[in-house]
Amino acid sequence: MSRYVISLGGNALGKNASEQKALLKEVALAIYPLIEANHDIVIVHGNGPQVGMINLAFSESQSTPEMPFAECGAMSQGYIGFHIQNAIYNIMNERNFHRPISTVVSQVLVDINDTAFQHPTKPIGSFYSKEDSDELAKTQGYTMVEDAGRGYRRVVASPKPLDVIEKESILALLKDNQIVIAAGGGGIPVILEGNQLVGVAAVIDKDHASAKMAEIIDADELIILTAVDYVYLDFNTPNQKTLKTATLKELEDLMKQNHFKKGSMLPKIEACMAFVRATKRPAVIASLEHAAEAFIQLSGTIIKYE
Repeated sequence: MSRYVISLGGNALGKNASEQKALLKEVALAIYPLIEANHDIVIVHGNGPQVGMINLAFSESQSTPEMPFAECGAMSQGYIGFHIQNAIYNIMNERNFHRPISTVVSQVLVDINDTAFQHPTKPIGSFYSKEDSDELAKTQGYTMVEDAGRGYRRVVASPKPLDVIEKESILALLKDNQIVIAAGGGGIPVILEGNQLVGVAAVIDKDHASAKMAEIIDADELIILTAVDYVYLDFNTPNQKTLKTATLKELEDLMKQNHFKKGSMLPKIEACMAFVRATKRPAVIASLEHAAEAFIQLSGTIIKYE
């Protein structure tokens, strides 16, 4: 029996609740072989689009008080976790198989002195035209940037995760053979003020949170599921090349050559490297469509220590 951390992107979860539920049926089907084999599983999901929409809904409402960003993150953990639990439970029921499954509302410790707070880079919420983006920047005070040619999005700070506050609860659930959904959206970012935990306005990258989670729970493998089958060099050019395996040294060299984009593959590469460096165990970046093969290293880019 092995222990996996599976990272799901927030952009892959759809634009609304009904679309998200439909897409998560595919996620549940992809993960089911691991569930049936009784492997330990922790699922970490993104929430960039969702937390931005929640925050914007509160800030635009004339009758509802503005909601702090950390609380918006907690809300996204709740409803996305519910949808993942529901999808997996239903797939197990269809197959007359049962394992308990829980979502843990998770706080993730960050450093208030992290330079990310001075340079917000994490895109959240919907895409906007240039005109609408300028209006939001003017009326809401948001920092808006162009995102990968798809329009303009709000960006917030994305500090690095230092620890998962609820790690003892997560480990206890795993010991009980439970499937665990935790650190959703990268976790609710909190800082220490004296001996008190305080939520802050930020979004932790879910891939970095997944790597930290995998390190904490002593995972055998980190799996990042995304929209492409492999990591590619010179992506979407005539010189595109599939990267099926890579060592830390090879990736360091490729990063120096600027092969990976900040808004897409770079955070995934960095997160996998952090896990592999800390544990000397493999990480895989693969597509959801070929998740079952990725779990046994027959698909996806396999990142190894050396």
